[in-house]
Amino acid sequence: MDRNAAKTLRRSRRRIGLRKRISGTHLRPRLSIYKSLNHMYAQIINDLDGKTIVSASTVDEDVKLDKTGNSSAAAKVGELLAKRATAKGLKAVVFDRGGFKFHGRVKALAEAARKGGLDF
Repeated sequence: MDRNAAKTLRRSRRRIGLRKRISGTHLRPRLSIYKSLNHMYAQIINDLDGKTIVSASTVDEDVKLDKTGNSSAAAKVGELLAKRATAKGLKAVVFDRGGFKFHGRVKALAEAARKGGLDF
């Protein structure tokens, strides 16, 4: 098994372990993130209904950046997600880091979402 396949396997195992413990409800939906090499994606999901309530990413037209794969881009996504969530009346969420370590872009997105008014 090559190095990248082993990293992907470890992340998917961490993700499965997290999803056993974390679930989004009507009162506290789940803020799920995904990061690729070039982009950052975040969405708030109600797992009971299986519906995405709010989403934001670096691909959105509202996020205009030269570089999309860095911490400042992730912070912009967090701010936009928090703004959209508060417009829908959401205050509290459960943070699902998707198996990624809580540092760098993941941490920047989470801190920006907290600063924007989300509680987790």
